[in-house]
Amino acid sequence: MIHRLCLLLVLPLALLSACDNTAEPVFHDQYLAFGTLIEVTFYGVEHAYAETVSTEIELQFMTWHHDWHPWEPGPLTETNTRLATLQPFTPEPALLPLLAEANRLSRLSNHLFNPTIGKLIAVWGFQGNPLPEGAYPDPATIEQWLAQAPTVDDVSIQGTQIVSRNPQLAYDLGAFAKGYAIDQLIDHLRKRGIHNAIVNTGGDLRAIGTRGERAWNIGIRHPRREGILARIKTSGDTSVFTSGDYERLFEVDGKRFHHILDPRTGYPATGTSAVTVVHENAATADAAATALFVAGTDDWQAIARRMGIDRVMRVDSAGVIHMTPAMQAITELNEDINAEVRITH
Repeated sequence: MIHRLCLLLVLPLALLSACDNTAEPVFHDQYLAFGTLIEVTFYGVEHAYAETVSTEIELQFMTWHHDWHPWEPGPLTETNTRLATLQPFTPEPALLPLLAEANRLSRLSNHLFNPTIGKLIAVWGFQGNPLPEGAYPDPATIEQWLAQAPTVDDVSIQGTQIVSRNPQLAYDLGAFAKGYAIDQLIDHLRKRGIHNAIVNTGGDLRAIGTRGERAWNIGIRHPRREGILARIKTSGDTSVFTSGDYERLFEVDGKRFHHILDPRTGYPATGTSAVTVVHENAATADAAATALFVAGTDDWQAIARRMGIDRVMRVDSAGVIHMTPAMQAITELNEDINAEVRITH
């Protein structure tokens, strides 16, 4: 599990300069959780101590993987089962702050990030139950779901108790849990005296400090071909999260159906190929990347303002790159990119 060789990591959504030909004290470890590759990189940490802290992180990720899983038995599935009864109950205490923060961010996003659409995600086969080859959901089933489409406003948390008013409501935290977990673990690293590090979950990450005298080098995957679209300059504490239509998808009759669902229509969101959000807080960046992807051409800027996001890069379905001025200031497009770029004020 511990990798002691000098590596240049090219990740699905991020390129991190983990080490080069110099003898810099860079520690790297990786493990599987949340259905993806988790990677941690520390700079300037004694090796044995780094291994100890990395093991702590791994164990915590494994605990959360079990506790927050949306369909395998555990505290979240038990919570969803109890929510469907429409009776108040006391869930696993550690879940409450997680759900409360997901609810808060959902409201900020006008419910475009909606963590309560677990049953719709299951209808589309994205909860470990893939649809038969060549099939997609029955439109009537989606219409039935839309007739009672849940939001976080259907949930009330009072003290240690939670209750739902909508039997269609089921939490799936896939668009938020990675960011929330990263924030908790960055806090843990700082308490353990580690201030120069990256915690990366399948390309979505938070980088703190520097790699010696240099900033961490974060690369953003191109949504339509192999290679890097752009590089992000970090500035001491930077979360970089991307939502793209290329990660989990299937095709029927030549049409792509991806996993980022629009809760307003019940179908995969349209008009966008990828959205990258940069923010200090990983949970906010994670939820916002999904919300801005769903918002599409007309609404993404307004939703970004509501969520306090000023650094956004959106690649629309035509390949045009839209960037806010604050994002442009920290972004360098790869030299072979020939797409139209529009700066949106």
